[in-house]
Amino acid sequence: MTPEETGRSYDQIADRWNGAAFNRQNGLAAHRRALAFLAADAGHAIDLGCGCSGRFMDLLTARGLEVEGLDVSARMIELARARHPRATFHHADVCAWEFPRRYDFITGWDSLWHLPLAAQEPVMRRILAALSPGGVFIFTTGGLDRAEEKTDAAMGPPVYYSVLGIPRTLALVAECGCVCRHLEYDQWPESHLVLIVQRADGPGAGAGA
Repeated sequence: MTPEETGRSYDQIADRWNGAAFNRQNGLAAHRRALAFLAADAGHAIDLGCGCSGRFMDLLTARGLEVEGLDVSARMIELARARHPRATFHHADVCAWEFPRRYDFITGWDSLWHLPLAAQEPVMRRILAALSPGGVFIFTTGGLDRAEEKTDAAMGPPVYYSVLGIPRTLALVAECGCVCRHLEYDQWPESHLVLIVQRADGPGAGAGA
């Protein structure tokens, strides 16, 4: 599947994330942990694959960050703008999107694993390059030992997934001048992996809990 096809699949189910059944606490504890590594004077953040729940935007805004959102799903962006009408949102495929600036905080929660496998490494390099000195990046991936890809219809419409595998992901983080500050299987026995990484070359690189 192409990212555009994945976006159209999410268009069909976007309203789920605004429904009463959705757990709005999902991922917040991990984001609070990531924010603990961030310098006090951090200013700009972006949520890649922001969806429409707005929970991360609310958390980051409360921290004093100016937050943008990006999503390949037009319906997700429509709902996100309705929730946060003053925020900046980008309806775009991150594989082709050019980062307009450096960011102090980047999140890619349950989103970047939808990239084509061939795009995983180049997109990850661009994300890490978009971090400000001391900037923090939190993202999720599959906790597998090697690269894999699949398509399933567990949520209804078909959705594609791919991962680089833990060894290559960690090597890539180091190659890009960043350090892994935290790695956790947070939903064990599911292989849902959370990583918090930080650009090591600047103020804030040693900050945190």
